[in-house]
Amino acid sequence: MKYKYPVYQPNLSGNEKNYVNECLDSTWISSKGKFIKNFEDNFSRLVNIKYSAGVSNGTVALHVALLALGVGKEDEVIVPTFTYIASVNAITYAGAKPVFVDSDPVTWQIDPKKIKEKITGKTKAVMAVHLYGHPCDMDSIKKIAIKNNLYVIEDCAEAIGTNYNSKHVGSFGDVATFSFFGNKAITTGEGGMVCTNNLETYNMAIRIKGQGLARDQEYFHDIIGYNYRMTNICAAIGCAQLERIEDILERKRKLAKNYINGIKVLGIDYHKETGNVKHSYWMFTILVNSEKERTKLRNFLAENGIETRPTFHPVHTMPMYFEKESYPVAEDLGKRGINLPSYPDLTDEDVDYIIGKIKSFYNVS
Repeated sequence: MKYKYPVYQPNLSGNEKNYVNECLDSTWISSKGKFIKNFEDNFSRLVNIKYSAGVSNGTVALHVALLALGVGKEDEVIVPTFTYIASVNAITYAGAKPVFVDSDPVTWQIDPKKIKEKITGKTKAVMAVHLYGHPCDMDSIKKIAIKNNLYVIEDCAEAIGTNYNSKHVGSFGDVATFSFFGNKAITTGEGGMVCTNNLETYNMAIRIKGQGLARDQEYFHDIIGYNYRMTNICAAIGCAQLERIEDILERKRKLAKNYINGIKVLGIDYHKETGNVKHSYWMFTILVNSEKERTKLRNFLAENGIETRPTFHPVHTMPMYFEKESYPVAEDLGKRGINLPSYPDLTDEDVDYIIGKIKSFYNVS
């Protein structure tokens, strides 16, 4: 079904075509070419991180990050159950065990108080997922990690432009990952980034993503690696996107403000900016009263040309990761949340229309 208002669509109105055509004209279309280094360097400046390595998507970025830290068999990695499945799958790819933690009811991020309860002798890392564009409580997470000698991995797939204590997320942990899928704040079509301030971790990430190639010997491979490299074409799109990143993020903040003002009269809860942070509002998300109400509202909006998404199902409820243990906050968020259209090209009039339909559903004028 084609919606008049999709939940997301990228803005490709800059130099994307020009740079892609430059790749085609030069024949540098695979994993070598000037745009790759340019994109990595420019992204490092955005995050204020020393090293960035482009990869083929956000999920493999997580896999590379875990392997670069030496996470593997017999290890445990603490992760929120309220997250996109990729966060957890990557832990499994590395041969480690995901250990689930509930969410904070205010920020919706991993609850630091619950992390402490899940640490064992096998725990090697904590994965902080900055969900929907709001940061985790990185001060508390880092204190726990330092006390227990754990790595911190930041999953920033949904958090380009998100700040915690005036610093961009991805600059707090031992390693961080980003996604540039078509629905992210900036996109390369498919793509990801591994970021770190540690040169050894960076060098290992480069080797892992490039088939385990030895550093100083051509076509000699001394570790098992993967073909996880980013193409020059994808990086070219990313360079063009980064040229307009501040405008894109500003538009998304304005969009969120319009939604917030529009739903005030309804008394609907939403994902609030909490603390000394900057919420990038990757998705603007509301919470309705029940799962049944959510289904009815989503169907009503779809009938009026408005696409929405449910919030993530907690991973512990899925067959391959099923646990009987209850994570009440995550389960509640997973049942009642709705992502509204959140792309930067939505106009004030578009938001008025969407809010108007939500008001109509609730019989509010």
